[in-house]
Amino acid sequence: MTATHAQTLANVAEHLRDDEIHVWQLDYRPPHGREPLRAVVGAYLGIDADRVTLINGEHGRPALADEHDQSLGFNWSHSGNHALIAVGRRITPGIDLEQLRARPRAMEIARRYFSTVEAEALAALPAMDRDAAFLEIWTAKEAVLKALGRGLAFGLDRLSIASAAGRLILQRLEGDDVDAWQLQRLAVDSTLVAALAWRGDARRIRLGTLASGD
Repeated sequence: MTATHAQTLANVAEHLRDDEIHVWQLDYRPPHGREPLRAVVGAYLGIDADRVTLINGEHGRPALADEHDQSLGFNWSHSGNHALIAVGRRITPGIDLEQLRARPRAMEIARRYFSTVEAEALAALPAMDRDAAFLEIWTAKEAVLKALGRGLAFGLDRLSIASAAGRLILQRLEGDDVDAWQLQRLAVDSTLVAALAWRGDARRIRLGTLASGD
């Protein structure tokens, strides 16, 4: 799906199915704060953005205030001038986005915070492929932690991510059943690395783009 006008966003939002997750890509500027998120969530609630009340969860995850429809789950991530917003019903999605760029400390961070298997897999890669692979693991871990409603303090080594045959695989999540989870990379842009996670059955992911100013 692709949307370039607010009216199109409202039309798409109206038809969100229970077996779908909608993911919107949009431009982001820090002075905007959470206004883009309110605008998208408002479209799915059927209300104006200024009527959307967001609260912070225990670990900083934005959530809807009690007066709103609690069946609507959402999450967002922004990096540089880009943002992604995931929306679904009766799930708690987690999404993470990073700009693809050189990470001189990638192996240092991996050896300190990732599982031993993950760090060894990164070390075995050619140097030219390591930055993208590091970010793929990082965004996948962040997406799962966001879906859990937890922050990095949970411990990046308490979950393990692998990549095989073009798929992300959640191999271990301490205290949880990995088979109950869904984890997918998102092909949004060649300059971005992104992942989406949720606990529950498989769903169709519909990607869309909002033009600046919508």
